[in-house]
Amino acid sequence: MALFLGVNTFLFRANQTCSQVTDLRLITVSLSSCLTGTYEDTILMLLASRSNNQRQEIKVEYKKAHGKDLVSALKSELGGLFETLVVALMTPPISYDASQLHKALKGVGTDDDVLIEILASRTCAQIKDIVKVYKKECGGKLEKDITGDTSGNFQKLLIMLLQRSNDEGVDDNRIEKDAMELIAAGKGKVGTDEEKFINILGNRSHEHLRLVFDAYKKVSGNDIEDSIEGATTGNLENLMLAVVKCAKSVPAYFAESLYRSMRRAGTDDQTLMRIMVSRGETDMLDIRACFKKMYGASLYTTIQQVGHCDKLLLS
Repeated sequence: MALFLGVNTFLFRANQTCSQVTDLRLITVSLSSCLTGTYEDTILMLLASRSNNQRQEIKVEYKKAHGKDLVSALKSELGGLFETLVVALMTPPISYDASQLHKALKGVGTDDDVLIEILASRTCAQIKDIVKVYKKECGGKLEKDITGDTSGNFQKLLIMLLQRSNDEGVDDNRIEKDAMELIAAGKGKVGTDEEKFINILGNRSHEHLRLVFDAYKKVSGNDIEDSIEGATTGNLENLMLAVVKCAKSVPAYFAESLYRSMRRAGTDDQTLMRIMVSRGETDMLDIRACFKKMYGASLYTTIQQVGHCDKLLLS
């Protein structure tokens, strides 16, 4: 089965108005009918054409009408990646992020890419909410679980991002100093002075970092990414680069992530789905624009060309 149905649905119709209780009850009846025959296209079109808040209302209406949980009912009828997508659509955004982090930490091996994606791209307020929901719904403390499954400077920067208290504001007195410290830390030193990178990237707002990166380039003639790639490797390098890219432009970061997910040997369906679901109601229009500018093709067309997973995104 194809992975996605309706990129138009995700990209263009997530915020359309739902006509109050009458519409919700009609959707509930339709879903109930669909479950008897598992009409997957209809299920997805009904769910994806509503905002996440509206889908939460649908869950309440379904429970009232049928006395059982809608997500459980859907899971009993569906399977595979389609089930994963539908469950993701029915999950509140913060709960979805928390569940993805829990899966990344408690699954077979730690999925560093998921930790990097979420902790580097979410706002301080979102991360605070994720920490609360993680404890409530996943039965543990996120910081403790990260500490138990990661190590070294990679762990240190993750925890700093988790504990950041402010993602706004600029300290004018530190911009040039921060830039010079980064230049000194990365100049021909492989694996050294990582602490300086970590302390600056983990403790400064995006607005401040953008000014530091500009100052860095003005003095050194190079982009900060070049310094990071020369100073460290592996998951720490990937995390640092993600922080830099998100500081510059979160939509551009996700445009690149989507492109990479469709250009690997075999499409990375989980990454593709996770980004489409988590960004569908926040900055997907900006991601589309960045994708077009960066790669000269529309996101819609690129997903079409994937072939095996286009149906669920392109109806």
